[in-house]
Amino acid sequence: MHPLIREMEARAARQARGPTRRTVLKAGAGSGLIVLCGACSTPPAVPRTGGVAADGTGTGPFAPNAFVRIGSDDIVTIVCKHHEMGQGNMTGLASIVADELDADWARVRAEQAPSNAKLYNNLAFGPMQGTGGSSAIANAYEQMREAGATARAMLVAAAAQAWGVDPAEIRTRASVLSHASGRRATYGEMAEAASRLPLPDKPALKSPAQFVYIGKERGAPRVDSPSKCDGTAVYTSDVKLPGLLTALIAWPPSFGARLVSFDASAARQVKGVVDVVQVPEGVAVVATGTWAALQGRRALVVQWDESAGRALDSDALLASYRAQAARPGLPFTKPAAPQSAAAGVKTVDAVYEFPFLAHATMEPMNCVAWLHDGQLDTWSGHQFPSLDHQFAAQAAGLPMERVHLHSVLSGGSFGRRANGAADFTVAAVHVAKAIGGRAPVRLQYMREDDMGAGYYRPLVLHAVRASVDGRGRIADWSHTIVGQSIMAGTPMASMIKEGIDETLVEGVHPSAYDLPMLRGQAHMPVLPVRPLWWRSVGNTHTAFVMETMLDELAEAAGRDALEFRLDLLHRSPRAAGVLRLAAEKAGWGRAGAPGSALGLAVHESFKSFVAQVAEVSMRDGKLKVERVVCAVDCGLAVNPDVVRAQMEGGIGFALGALYYGEIELRGGRAVQRNFDGYRSLRLHEMPRVEVHIVPSPEAPTGVGEPGVPPLAPAVVNAMARLGVPRVRRLPLSRGHFVAT
Repeated sequence: MHPLIREMEARAARQARGPTRRTVLKAGAGSGLIVLCGACSTPPAVPRTGGVAADGTGTGPFAPNAFVRIGSDDIVTIVCKHHEMGQGNMTGLASIVADELDADWARVRAEQAPSNAKLYNNLAFGPMQGTGGSSAIANAYEQMREAGATARAMLVAAAAQAWGVDPAEIRTRASVLSHASGRRATYGEMAEAASRLPLPDKPALKSPAQFVYIGKERGAPRVDSPSKCDGTAVYTSDVKLPGLLTALIAWPPSFGARLVSFDASAARQVKGVVDVVQVPEGVAVVATGTWAALQGRRALVVQWDESAGRALDSDALLASYRAQAARPGLPFTKPAAPQSAAAGVKTVDAVYEFPFLAHATMEPMNCVAWLHDGQLDTWSGHQFPSLDHQFAAQAAGLPMERVHLHSVLSGGSFGRRANGAADFTVAAVHVAKAIGGRAPVRLQYMREDDMGAGYYRPLVLHAVRASVDGRGRIADWSHTIVGQSIMAGTPMASMIKEGIDETLVEGVHPSAYDLPMLRGQAHMPVLPVRPLWWRSVGNTHTAFVMETMLDELAEAAGRDALEFRLDLLHRSPRAAGVLRLAAEKAGWGRAGAPGSALGLAVHESFKSFVAQVAEVSMRDGKLKVERVVCAVDCGLAVNPDVVRAQMEGGIGFALGALYYGEIELRGGRAVQRNFDGYRSLRLHEMPRVEVHIVPSPEAPTGVGEPGVPPLAPAVVNAMARLGVPRVRRLPLSRGHFVAT
């Protein structure tokens, strides 16, 4: 290990007031207890001796997964295999382990796992390490419980052996072991003895009645909050290395643009600029700081050939999508019921248009890359370490074992850091390689770089024709979706089944509603624009279409929107349950304030069920969302406060997109390139939010994304109840319903 890296990690450890993995391991086997727990679909344990290396391998006696470390100083370090981007999974994962361990939360520390798919794979993704799909708590719940229970069982066994008593007589609480005889020891005092014991086969897990942190309103507070408040939290911009340089790339100004030539003479005259190099992504200006790099990039003279993307235009694309929707596409449903021929049919025809959307994370993409001593080190918010590791090695021309990824905190992602090309990591490596590895380099995207030349939620069009019969029931439903495939051309392309990218149609098929007559087909055009999942992925548009169409059909049938939906949810009691709860808490069916109305929506995504009722008012033609009542069934809510925060955050995120979210392409270029054009929700626009969590014995399911899909349709349904014409093209600012 390079001494500078060792010093960086030691400094981070001092800031966190606890030891790093490396400092514990360097001290040898006598320093404490390290638990490697084999759970779920992981390889069998391999006997070892000694410590565990920083990459998760080594000569320790326990294998295969390293999740818990207990030092002689009583500090419990929990290694979290899922990336922390502000969503709170580090707290959730740590609290699961701490609960089964009976650890004192005040002495719990959490750190992000290194890149090692064999040890830290996402059980929902197979052999790949990555965070996404609202899967962190859901897929790691039992695994982390077993890790904590294993550590506790070994500590108990060590104490029983030392005191000559039956293990069943030993009690654990707040990192202390005790016996009726008066014997007492802290976990740190017993850690060395426990480290010499064999791994138990099946440690006993707690019953829910015994939980201290899991599912408790006053359970574990956010483990990452103190460092984020006092400034010791480490993001990519906080990584400091001697001689560190900053690089900004002059990216192609339009999709499909090709570099023709560049003149760097003026850029090289800028104080602080040390190099200008061509990389596959464009032209990189390398400087001693961000300001110098920015000034140098502005001084660059670059000639681009933009002919390939000049015809790329949002309105033209939508026109072509409408034409495609009129033609037969690939079927994505197999209707189990014929279309009804009943008399008195009322039909609703609708075309819905959704724009490109940027992720607009608070922290634009960045990565530190350091080529030295025949190896590569990177520091970034590595949301998909497996892909970042693989592509970084390819870019550097090194074997993967010579590449080391260091994951630091991310200031948001919403899907942006989980792309199949590892763009921000690869670009940083390209710059480091282009300057001959003479210094570590931080590649920094500016806001305009990421928003104007990054990845987008795809442009999507839905064409729906649905009818109700004379009895007020749905008679037929034809549904066509046109949009880019997110998975095509990526390492996830194998997930496309029978030609259909499920992320394009999810929420329409499958659906919580009983719609055996639904006939769905899809078109997946190929564009030079790079599509990517955006918080809640396909559900961002499918929920809007399904829930607003159901409202229109209920109106055509002369039926209450709530009852109309409940009749279609008899096979999904959990969806019906959250819908009833949200409606009850919002006062559905009762007279509201003059000039206001309620709209509702319910949607299943990531195996969670969320219903929302929006109370809106219209004044002088402008919309105001006054209140949102949200009910969520996510199985066992490991940390209710985090669940509530994710629902609140999802509502604000979705409302901002509903109001303003749009990337328009003109001549191949993005019109909106910063927050002056791509508005985000402002504080005074945030409605009052009530979140009701359904108590559930079911296993935990996703919470990071499911709060997003129901918001937009609930708001638009409420607007329709106030007499506003149905909105079928987003955002609402296009119809001048909100102030811009």
